[in-house]
Amino acid sequence: MLVIAAVLISVLVTGALVLVALRLLGGSSMADARREAETIRREAKIEAREEAVRLRAEVEREIGEQRTRMTKIEERLLTREDEAERRQKELERRDQGLADREVHVKELQDELKEAKQREVEELERIGGMSITEAKARLLAQSEELVRHDLARRVRQLDEEAQSEAKRRARNLVADALQRVAASHAAETTSSLIELPSDDMKGRIIGREGRNIRTLEHLTGVDVIVDDTPQAVVLSSFDPIRREIAKITLLKLVEDGRIQPARIEEMYYQSKTEIDEHIQQAGEQAVFEANCGEFHEEIVKLLGRLNYRTSYGQNVLKHTLEVVHLAGLMATELEANVKTAKRAAVLHDVGKALTHEVEGSHAAISTQYAKRYGEAPGVVHAVESHHYEVQPQTVEAVLLIAADAISGARPGARGDSLENYIKRLAALEELAAKKPGVEKVYALQAGREIRVIVKPTEIDDDQAALLSHEIAREIENDLEYPGQIKVTVIRELRNVEFAK
Repeated sequence: MLVIAAVLISVLVTGALVLVALRLLGGSSMADARREAETIRREAKIEAREEAVRLRAEVEREIGEQRTRMTKIEERLLTREDEAERRQKELERRDQGLADREVHVKELQDELKEAKQREVEELERIGGMSITEAKARLLAQSEELVRHDLARRVRQLDEEAQSEAKRRARNLVADALQRVAASHAAETTSSLIELPSDDMKGRIIGREGRNIRTLEHLTGVDVIVDDTPQAVVLSSFDPIRREIAKITLLKLVEDGRIQPARIEEMYYQSKTEIDEHIQQAGEQAVFEANCGEFHEEIVKLLGRLNYRTSYGQNVLKHTLEVVHLAGLMATELEANVKTAKRAAVLHDVGKALTHEVEGSHAAISTQYAKRYGEAPGVVHAVESHHYEVQPQTVEAVLLIAADAISGARPGARGDSLENYIKRLAALEELAAKKPGVEKVYALQAGREIRVIVKPTEIDDDQAALLSHEIAREIENDLEYPGQIKVTVIRELRNVEFAK
């Protein structure tokens, strides 16, 4: 078709050229034009024939190439079909093999189950025990082995922990304690007022006791007038009230005019002086702490701590001691010194309000720290210093340690003989309840207890576990200042064993 179309186009072109030539040349040159046209027609035919041949050759070549490509594609398809068929047969063969193996495995499992059952029956027949009894015996033996390993591990961990703690903490705590000036406790709930003469006692009492009643009513303090020569005693559990009453009475004795109106006047003067002393004490404490400014209300609360005691230890002095200890330890450990110090300043401010606000002093201190915009790290350390919440920061742990060191050091706190005896009795009673315990001794003012156990009932492993059990019960059930060391001793005596 392409060849025919090319020939037709050539003929039409040639005819058009002939017509144009005829018109140009006119009639006189018609013959020449015809001859030339004939020549052009022959040449056009030749060219058309050659073009047709060329086109036919190209078409045949393209067709040949397409046939070659189709042949290769067919060959590849046939190859893939053969490969797919081969794989299909291989998969079928494998599936058959797996099915045979499953059947064989199932048969082996059934045989193994029957063999185990026969083995269990034979073992029960030979051993004279059922499988339940054998399991119980095996569990008991395993429990004994685990208990022995556990006790050995506990002893090992105790030794490692004690060695590491002593090695790392000895220098730190010793340095902190040496650099902090500490005072001894002197707890008291009464104040002795010396008088110039015994005649002053009658003037203090007044006509029909009016003066002493007025003084007690205003100050809230008991005024004890006894046989003590030239002295009266002021008794109160509130140290601020007792101090106001002391200053008031000293002013009255110095002035000499003791009457209800004068007592009231001196009382308000003394109260104003105490408020000024509280403010000065708080400002001095902030200055000594050297950890930034505090709100005015916090300063007042710190000043009030100067008139509060805990087991005979002045709370404000205890606070400053904790500040210095926490700051020194934070410096050594490269913790946040300012956070540790500010938390130490605030950790006991709640003790100034324990009679006025509900809750523990740690909770009250936390409320005031939040109220006056302290940083979250400071608030958390204050809140967790008595483990009401678990400490999560280094500064919180340092505050706990500094508070414990300040309260537990020798001479820091006093205690009454009655409380001392009760604490010793409670410690000994708690440890004596344990089975296998023969004797219990409380030593070092209740800071250590030694438990002597019966060697025939308690072995070394049980002794190690017993010490930890007693320590946990002391921590959970008893209240005590500082730390208590528990030592379990297993005395080896001459014991005759039956051969």
